[in-house]
Amino acid sequence: MNAIYCGPAPLPQEIWGSWNFDPVLLLALVGLGVTLRREPAGIAAVALLFLAFVSPLCALSSALFSARVVHHVILIVGAAPLLALVSQHRVRSGVALPFAVSTIILWLWHHPVAYDLALSNVAVYWLMQLSLLGSAIWFWKAVYTAEVSPVERFLFVLFSFAQMGMLGAVLTFAPTALYAAHSIAPFDWGLTPLRDQQLGGLIMWVPAGVPYAAIAALLARRSWGRLKEDMACRTGS
Repeated sequence: MNAIYCGPAPLPQEIWGSWNFDPVLLLALVGLGVTLRREPAGIAAVALLFLAFVSPLCALSSALFSARVVHHVILIVGAAPLLALVSQHRVRSGVALPFAVSTIILWLWHHPVAYDLALSNVAVYWLMQLSLLGSAIWFWKAVYTAEVSPVERFLFVLFSFAQMGMLGAVLTFAPTALYAAHSIAPFDWGLTPLRDQQLGGLIMWVPAGVPYAAIAALLARRSWGRLKEDMACRTGS
């Protein structure tokens, strides 16, 4: 099982031919797409998973840490909140526990030892991906359905972005490159390993805030709509 799942780091001239046609993965994505075919959010989530695991982004993430960060952002604040929308389950235990678990998992997998192991072993790679995606789905489902106030929902979205931004800051300001898996390939892409790591940290720190802001706006709109409905019912009665 010792291998790089997305293949060896490609050179720039090879990237557009570096698609991942793993039949098990493709079968899983097709099955998920068929299951969620009536749900626009579900289809959008499958498209994002295709981008993350099938498109050349998968191979690029073997070369560049910054591409791996994009990959993880797609999972955590792209596919996960969409899959949480179509899930039929409710979370009744509050948001704090899913938030804590998803945060710990994100930080754990960015420890250099765990990260480098995941990029060198297929089984550990999928443990990384599924734990990041699964814990994020749990968190977003709790944000959507837990019996908490709208203010608490908004705060946990803010906390989630803050912890990701904090991790991004740690990576951005680290004095040395941390990941052996990306110690050579960045040079082929005109980056040093440290610059690549800094770029990844900045992506966590700034652009990743856009989907968080969009979700916060969606929650605020939904809460405002419910408030207007309640006011209309009270006025009518």
